[in-house]
Amino acid sequence: MELIKGEEVADSLKADISKEVRKLIDAGQRAPHLVAILVGNDGASHTYVGHKEKCCNECGFRSSVLKFDENISEEELLQEIEKLNNDNSVDGFIVQLPLPKHISEQKVTEAIDPKKDVDGFHPVNTGRMINGLPSYLPATPDGILELLKYYNIATAGKKCVVIGRSNIVGRPIANLLFQKGWDCTVTICHSRTANLKEEVAQADIIIAALGIAQFVTADMVKEGAVVIDVGITRIPSDKTKSGWKLLGDVKFDEVAPKCSYITPVPGGVGPMTIISLMKNTLKAAKKEIYG
Repeated sequence: MELIKGEEVADSLKADISKEVRKLIDAGQRAPHLVAILVGNDGASHTYVGHKEKCCNECGFRSSVLKFDENISEEELLQEIEKLNNDNSVDGFIVQLPLPKHISEQKVTEAIDPKKDVDGFHPVNTGRMINGLPSYLPATPDGILELLKYYNIATAGKKCVVIGRSNIVGRPIANLLFQKGWDCTVTICHSRTANLKEEVAQADIIIAALGIAQFVTADMVKEGAVVIDVGITRIPSDKTKSGWKLLGDVKFDEVAPKCSYITPVPGGVGPMTIISLMKNTLKAAKKEIYG
């Protein structure tokens, strides 16, 4: 069993991105500029945006955070998005989710200019991705692909089972892995899948992205499988300073011995999500997708 170390892969990509940024600056261009919109006081969102700011600094990007009270109206937020759409000093921006219940995430997503949609959630970017055209890929699926590439994990002709069908992870990673170049045979499983355990047990590659702690157990995994654990669930713990610990969707201790490769939680997919956002922002600055 080999552990897939997301931080190691992210550091390698970060070094490559930093070199590209230095080339841009040496050529007389400005540094890429990423903006994050943060609404409300969700602790996890604040932490995540803080990590993004740190990564921007390490890559040589300019980083800005626009913070708004949770009572901001949907109309006011859409106006702020329109300002960023028209701001030539901003290459890409994200609206950190979740949003307060009175604001439609779909309206917000569709309001973002696809050229600046570095989260890769806009229907235009999703459509381009599905059709195999250049696009900004959603960060977590792109991070998974980078992990597979870095560890030279064979995908062509392999059976991949994706557990979870969210627009953020499950659907896009399934679509990407059956495209030419990756060439997996992909099955998507979800809460209504009949004989789910049997389906998963046939997989050469398992991507667990359903958000249920330790859902995947040893009896669901065949010998030699590759397991990518996307799940993050916080549970209380009296053994950590923070008072909580993170669990993935995979019961790591019993599943790991059966695997050829497996991602830990934390330290697996997580670090890749932010670095993929940096990749998209660099593409936006270089106008690689839309010119």
